[in-house]
Order: sequence, then structure tokens, then C-alpha cells
Amino acid sequence: MIKELYKSICDGTEVRKNLISLRQEMKEPFAKRALAYELAGEFDVFVTLLKNEDAKVRKNAALIIGDLECQDLLPVLIKAYKKEEKLFIKADLLKAISQYEYQEYLPMLKKRLSELTNDPVEESNVKHVREEAALLQNMILKYEKPQKHKFTGVDKALEVILLTNRNHREVTKNQIKGGEIKMLAGGLRVATECLTDILPIRTYQEMLFPVKGAPVLKGTPEEMAYQLKRSGLLPFLEEMHSEEGSFYFRVELKSRMTLDKKGTFIRKFSASLEKQLDRKMINSSSEYEIELRLIENKAGDFIPLLKLYTLEDKRFAYRKQALPTSISPCNAALIMELSKEYLKDGAQVLDPFCGVGTMLIERSKISKADPIYGLDILEEAVVKAEENTKNAGMIAHYINRDYFDFRHEYLFDEIVTNMPGVSKTKDRVFVQKLYEKFWSKSTEVLKEDGCIVMYSDEREVLLGTLRRQNYFKLVKETVINDREGSSVFIVKCR
Repeated sequence: MIKELYKSICDGTEVRKNLISLRQEMKEPFAKRALAYELAGEFDVFVTLLKNEDAKVRKNAALIIGDLECQDLLPVLIKAYKKEEKLFIKADLLKAISQYEYQEYLPMLKKRLSELTNDPVEESNVKHVREEAALLQNMILKYEKPQKHKFTGVDKALEVILLTNRNHREVTKNQIKGGEIKMLAGGLRVATECLTDILPIRTYQEMLFPVKGAPVLKGTPEEMAYQLKRSGLLPFLEEMHSEEGSFYFRVELKSRMTLDKKGTFIRKFSASLEKQLDRKMINSSSEYEIELRLIENKAGDFIPLLKLYTLEDKRFAYRKQALPTSISPCNAALIMELSKEYLKDGAQVLDPFCGVGTMLIERSKISKADPIYGLDILEEAVVKAEENTKNAGMIAHYINRDYFDFRHEYLFDEIVTNMPGVSKTKDRVFVQKLYEKFWSKSTEVLKEDGCIVMYSDEREVLLGTLRRQNYFKLVKETVINDREGSSVFIVKCR
């Protein structure tokens, strides 16, 4: 097919249509190699088409040249980019150029970006200018990384919003010493002069910062950008950071809009904010250090919040490895905090379904535990658990073994675990049998005064199998997530 399409293009037959078809074919494996074989180093046909009067022909010829990744063709693309008058084609030429090593042309690209940023733009061209400017920005960032800012506001008077589990906001609230605290639907709003006291708390999911002077944004994307310009956004960022230079940001839109409308909104808003702040804030999808989160309320207006990646969150830095089924460290920390009255200092602890070790690591943060054992039938999980545990500065013993084949010379004080649930590989019948076996096996490894801390989203299975045995009893159930049906269960011997 490659050969036939190329021949038709050479013959001048339906050139635009065949260029589009050729581009489609080149997405297939080995297609680039097949075209390179046909060309045998002769690129004149595509180079000539860069001057074709049909803009769509020029566009597709450029994109094919980009796919060929022959460095000798870069000057040809640069020349075509400079001469191109159609704005919507210039963006495609940049996409082709970006496939090459174009570092020597950075001064030219920077100059063009400055022109697009500072020169007035006709309304009909705004979309194309925005696309070209975004491509230029990302291409420049490939070679010139921005200076990172360092957060220096930990000892200043601040307001922060801590997102927490909706059912257990008080768990985080009770760990905050001093400051004014207001309960929100999904967390806490805290006024503090000592951020260092809050940062280590393990039970909040995220720390966000409200924007002074802009509690709510209304109107079009451009109007909302103007409202942020007039707010305390930029002064706040400059006050909280030591380094000078532009702040690179991305926008996260929490809205009822469709995906397409979200994309359009974000592009318009980001470009407008960047321009109105004279590029003191620059939109970037890869090098951002600030996330500007816009959350739509019931009235259709937006609440702006800041997520600062300049403020390092070290709480769960140990978790370098994970699996799709892994529990979040924050959830594990919450479970342990909710269960701590049942946990014993110096306990011998076992997790029979340890995964990557998160539950055991968070258990050790509550009080001393030694020794710690983790079992998992998946070797990959055990390897990852060992790495995470080493990162946490802990000692634990991990064994790649089925819990039901496990033997140990002494009994454990605690079993803490995230129980398996129904999945693509485990149906409800399988899970029910597993729970039945779990109760039976746990009588062999747990001390009579021991405790089981179980996190599960299989409430009916857990309680049903628990009722049908005579050794253990439920001491406490605490709902973690209503929608998912997950709870933490405290179980002890009768």
C-alpha cells in the first residue's frame, strides 16, 4: 500500500487524498521503514509539496517529513515554517520540526513566541495563535528547563484547605494543634502560622491554598482570567517563594462540562491568564510547578484553589512502587489512625495479603512493631514491598507465599491487611471461600488476645463468613467510603 500511495503522489494523482492516506498508513508498524525504502534517500517529492498552493497538501507533506526523522530535512522545514502565511499550517510545521534536534533554532523560535505573545491578534486567528504559541513553549522547554521555585512560606500566616475523607474530617482536625479550623464538606479550612506542624499529618489527602481576593470566579474564561489577575494570586506566589522568574502552571478543571468543552475552556483561560499577567505565569503541560484548580459550584461559578508542587510532600515518599490494586498511603494511614486504640506498642504484626507493603508501613508509623511479616502470592508485590519498606527506613520480612500455606514458630499480636475483593480474576464464590479460609487460618497464627484490622469492600461476605464461625467476633466497624462500600473492621477472639 505504501508503494502504491507514493507512486500516485509522484504521478500527481489525487495528491491531497493520497498524502492523507499515506500518513494514516505510516501509523502501522514498520511503515516508516517501508516508505524510507521506497524513497531511497530522495525526498524531493515531499520537499516540493511544501510549496504547493493547496494548504492541506503543504500540511500533510510537512507531517510526513516530520515522521521520516531525517535530520538533513530540518532546514527545509524551518524555511517552510518561516515562509508559511497560513497560521493553521504553521502549527503543523512545528509538530514536524519537533521530531528533530532543533536546538540551534531556539533563538528564532523564541522570537516567534514573543511576537505571538505581544502582538495584537485578530479574533478569527486567536485559536491558531494559541495553538502555535503552546507548541513553541513546549519546544523551548525541551532544551531550556525553567528555574524551579522554592517555597519559603512555612512560617508565615496562611490559610490552607486540607482535603480529607468526608466521613472522618475530625481525625485530621484532632491532630492540628493551634490555629483556626473550619469544617468543610470535603475537608478543613485552617488558618495557621506554623505550616510545619500540619505538613507531617498523614490523614489528609491534599493541601490546597485559596486565592486571596478571588473566592469565586464568574463569566467567560477570559473574564475569569482577568478576575485572577486583579486578585492576590501573583503577589501570593511571589511572597511565598524565594526565586524570581515566571511560575509555570497547569489548569485542572472540575466541572460538569463535556470533555471537549473542558479542553476549549482550559485553552482559552490559560492563554488569557498568561497574557494578562505578562507571562509571569506560563502554561505548561510538562514543566508545571503549580496546579490552578477550578472547581465548579452549584451556581455554575468556579472556586480557584492552588496546589503548590514547590511545597514538597514527603509523607509518603517511600511509596515508589505500587500495583493497580494497591491501597493509597493516605487511606492506609487513616485506617491505622482509626484503629490505633486497638494496636499494641511493640506488637508482632502480620499482613497476609501485603501487596506493596503500604498497610505494614503505615502501621509502623502509629507505634513500634517488631517483628513485621508480610505475605503475598505475587512475587512482584513482594519485591516492590521490600523496596518501599527500605525507602521508609524500616525492617520487615516479606515472603512470596500463600497465607494458607504459611507456618511460623510463634503467634502474632496483630493481623493488619487490605482484604482481597471481587475482581476480574476473583468472583464472589472465590472471595467467599477465601474469607472462610482466612478465619480458619487466622486461629492458627493469632494470639488469643490478638487483634485483626481488616480493610474490605466486601462487607456482606465478611460479616456473613464471620457469623458462621465461632472463634472471632466483630468489635467495631467504621465506614471509610460509602460509595465504594468500604469499611475497616476490628475483629478479636471471643
